[in-house]
Amino acid sequence: MPPTRILVVDDEPQITRVLRTALSVQRYDVRVANDGETALEIMKDWTPDLVITDVSMPNMDGLGLCRQVRMRSQVPIIVLSVKEDDRTKIKALDFGADDYVTKPFSMNELLARIRANLRRAPALEQASTIDVGDFRIDLAGHAVIVRGRELHLTPKEFDLLVYLARHPGKVVQHRALLSAVWGADHAEQSEYLRVFVGQLRKKLELDENRRYILTERWIGYRFIPEGEIAPA
Repeated sequence: MPPTRILVVDDEPQITRVLRTALSVQRYDVRVANDGETALEIMKDWTPDLVITDVSMPNMDGLGLCRQVRMRSQVPIIVLSVKEDDRTKIKALDFGADDYVTKPFSMNELLARIRANLRRAPALEQASTIDVGDFRIDLAGHAVIVRGRELHLTPKEFDLLVYLARHPGKVVQHRALLSAVWGADHAEQSEYLRVFVGQLRKKLELDENRRYILTERWIGYRFIPEGEIAPA
């Protein structure tokens, strides 16, 4: 099989040099770009299996790159940033990032995050569709139909919905969801769930009286595929 392709986007030559060396040692096929515009040009002729991007860059920053990539691809995106505040993390996730790593970072941690994102929901490739309640989920095509309406979900929103749809009516604990969708090393990072469940609800629950994802306080979430009618 051909080597896994990783596109590294960062305007710091030292970072790109270190990442290129470390990832090449792991037998990844690596290309680098120093801003979002250059990265998009590279992606026209070379399709990466994963993108690693800094946030602060000239011309087009990492958030802009995330948004542009999400308009055309489901490729996993890991964002690197020196900013540790939740606001920046949430913004990156909202723009389509799958993961967020704060600089300076451990190379072993980054490699683990890369592996986790590359093997994201491997079981999805084995089935064709999930038909449950109001939902028809095409796993191969990453398409979701709810009551005749097609939804446009980011990769992580899709993976989250698929995991919930495979456990209809059951309470799924926070740790189980985080481990299944983001990997075991994210099992304590509940902010990921708050962001993505919130996004998913906005897209699923256009009818304010019908709720599909219920919060079980301090425990997790329950997926109701037929929708629960909210009390008047």
